[in-house]
Amino acid sequence: IVFGDWSSDVCSSDLQGQKAVAKVVEWDPNSKNPVAEVINVLGDPGLHETEIHAILAEFELPYHFPEEVTKDAEAIPAEITENDIRGRRDFRSVPTFTIDPADARDFDDALSLRKLDSGNWEAGIHIADVTHYVRPDSITEAEAKQRATSVYLVDRVVPMLPERLSNHICSLNPGEDKLTYSAVFELNEKAEVLQEWFGRTIINSDRQFSYAEAQKVIDNGDGPMKDQVLVLHDLAQKIRKRRFSAGSFAFEKVEVKFDLDENGKPLAIKFREMGTANQLIEEFMLLANRRVAELVGKKLKGKTFVYRIHDKPDPEKIANFSQFIKRFGYKLDGDDTTPLPKSMNRLLTSVAGKKEQNIIETLALRAMAKAVYSTDNIGHYGLAFKHYTHFTSPIRRYPDMMVHRLLSSYLNGENPGGKEKYDKLSDHSSKMERLAAEAERASIKYKQVEFMSDKTGRRYEGVISGVTEWGIYVEIIENQCEGMVNIRELGDDYYEYDEDNYCLRGRSTGKVYTLGDKVTIEVVKADLQKKQLDYRMV
Repeated sequence: IVFGDWSSDVCSSDLQGQKAVAKVVEWDPNSKNPVAEVINVLGDPGLHETEIHAILAEFELPYHFPEEVTKDAEAIPAEITENDIRGRRDFRSVPTFTIDPADARDFDDALSLRKLDSGNWEAGIHIADVTHYVRPDSITEAEAKQRATSVYLVDRVVPMLPERLSNHICSLNPGEDKLTYSAVFELNEKAEVLQEWFGRTIINSDRQFSYAEAQKVIDNGDGPMKDQVLVLHDLAQKIRKRRFSAGSFAFEKVEVKFDLDENGKPLAIKFREMGTANQLIEEFMLLANRRVAELVGKKLKGKTFVYRIHDKPDPEKIANFSQFIKRFGYKLDGDDTTPLPKSMNRLLTSVAGKKEQNIIETLALRAMAKAVYSTDNIGHYGLAFKHYTHFTSPIRRYPDMMVHRLLSSYLNGENPGGKEKYDKLSDHSSKMERLAAEAERASIKYKQVEFMSDKTGRRYEGVISGVTEWGIYVEIIENQCEGMVNIRELGDDYYEYDEDNYCLRGRSTGKVYTLGDKVTIEVVKADLQKKQLDYRMV
């Protein structure tokens, strides 16, 4: 909402034209306009802070903590007492490290490794013990429950928990004693689980790796904590190979990242690379999540639990996708002997590095069902797991906090009950996860438009990423900035939309523009307010 030309008794002149958040309080059926109450003035349009806050407001997401929540978090003691340690397994002398993005500020998972007398390996997945600090009846708990997730925008994290908890008390910073909730596995040389243990622990991380630093150790076979990193890497690759053999999907979408100046202006667009260091962390987190879910779902049948579920894809969507990729010379040969996941993985390997890679991966993801939280377990189709949950990120996801509490109840022989309560919390968490993802995409889109705002008239190679009755969407190959070529701009013919074949077809010339086609475009306009880029065909 933008302030209009209001009279001075309603709005001072310095507020005119500023963005604001307003709540509709009255709308008479006979009145053309509603009556609204201004909740918050965001600032001048086009300013970085104004636009980021506007995106959060658009999706009804918070951008600061209420004062009472901050005060409640500040009152939580950071000191670890002897009473806190009592009953925990002590891993402080076991080699332990974290691996996270270079710009991460909260560290909620760590890995430890030691060799057992039997010759097997003991791998520990240690997760911040958030529920030790955040009590169920506290104001901080109520706020975390409502937020349900941290929100990751281009320049910041809007955390689920106040910074005192997320970045300090709970964060597994190196060289500090930290209370953790752990999944500990005895693995043989084949990376098979022989024994497992779940419970509360205390750790002291020896090192904080960025993904690039850990990758360097893996690639060179040398570096800090190489004995632990290289063994865990080897075990992770064996677990990963077995997972894909069982039918797990290999979706790895490219993540867009921006270099921003001190005012938030985008200077460059980069892409986050996923290497084997990422896979190391991913496989052990998946292992912990799966085995926790199996413990409750298989051994404690009938107990209320929060699962991460993923349904089978809609056959019609898969059929349409299969038909589409044939134009590029690919096929999905899923049948009784070659299941869909294996065929899909083969396809994704085939398109890697090709101009049509991004569009095929995007459409493949759209053909899949969305993963959600639920107390009714139907398994996770994409991972090919019959039991799966989220246990490993309680600093940024409320479902993980629920899982920690439920698991503790069952390990202590208690019955928390309340399936209906967890049904509602699961539905809310799924909804907030979707909103956070939409806000993240909106912030990326805004920064892409801002990045292109001084590039009017420049030409780029692109790929057609969408076709509609009103025009063509083109994604620039070098920076993935997507814009639209209005159908009116295609002046060489009258083009008609062919919905079945994802294309526009010229009535006279028969010329076709279809998904995946490589084209050259010129930037015509960058509209920051609409988060929209306009291109024209060259």
